[in-house]
Amino acid sequence: MSQVTTIGLDIAKNVFHAHGADERGVMVFSRKLTRAKLLDFFVGQPACVVALEACSGAHHWARELRSLGHEVRLIPPSYVKPFVKRNKNDAMDAEAICEAAQRPGMRFVAVKSEDQQAAGLVFRTRDLLVRQRTQLINAIRGHLAEFGWVAPRGTAHMTMLADLLEDEHFNSTLPEAARPMFKLMVEMLGELDARIATLDREIARRVKEDEDARRLMTIPGIGPIAATAILALSPPAETFRKGRDFAAWLGLTPRQHSTGGKQRLGSISRMGERTIRRLLIIGGSSMVRQASRFGAPAGSWLERMLVRKPRMLVSVALANKMARMVWALLTKKEDYRAPVAVAA
Repeated sequence: MSQVTTIGLDIAKNVFHAHGADERGVMVFSRKLTRAKLLDFFVGQPACVVALEACSGAHHWARELRSLGHEVRLIPPSYVKPFVKRNKNDAMDAEAICEAAQRPGMRFVAVKSEDQQAAGLVFRTRDLLVRQRTQLINAIRGHLAEFGWVAPRGTAHMTMLADLLEDEHFNSTLPEAARPMFKLMVEMLGELDARIATLDREIARRVKEDEDARRLMTIPGIGPIAATAILALSPPAETFRKGRDFAAWLGLTPRQHSTGGKQRLGSISRMGERTIRRLLIIGGSSMVRQASRFGAPAGSWLERMLVRKPRMLVSVALANKMARMVWALLTKKEDYRAPVAVAA
């Protein structure tokens, strides 16, 4: 029997499928496994390359398989799909994963540690609560509009709205059945605000203890939340050869439609990590808004861009620059130094 060199593992909640191949890519076995028997199966296998799709639970299984002496490679699901033959099932998926892992030009995802995933969980939890708060605010405003009250937009006006709901004159204009519902939503909003504030303090505490996070915060437009997200959700900076590769991973580089030696660049690809990309664009927008109000430094790149380009385009371009700065600071272990403006 041929020696197994690569195993493609299709993971799920309870039922897994392993496809083993030798160095020529010829199938050695294709086996269905239950969750309870998965690790016992790999204990009996010689040390080899085990490939998985980078999906839910993949990092946990990658750490477990590494502890057994196997070399684990995580592949983005979109890179596996072209290798699936016709009908889709667990056996075909495992074979496709195995085939993709043996391609010399394949790209892989770095395996995250438990600490890195835990740090990401703090940010993800805060992001979830912020979305829920936004939904609740929109619900309050929408329901009030049904009774003829148009509330101003933004979280800053919610305190005033809560006080208004306690006013007897205002309450008299609302149906009796609606009053307790508005009171319930306002109380839920207050609880969400308190929990978000607690997570903000936790993120600020973690940032103070992390040297790389403090280093990232020296970049204009990057605060504690963005710094935490970058370190928790992105692979090590050394994974990328240059800053442009990191920006491309975030989806901040132009989409290409080039052919015949003619280069055609479109809008940003949006193919990468959406959370970090969103935070960098928000940070770039705040810098552009500040420069529009108070003026950008004379002779700076930002000043020249604002003269020639729309504000939103400048915000995205600035986010691209910030991504390259992030890569440079993390690889060189240096703090940000503002460039000296060149006189016209």
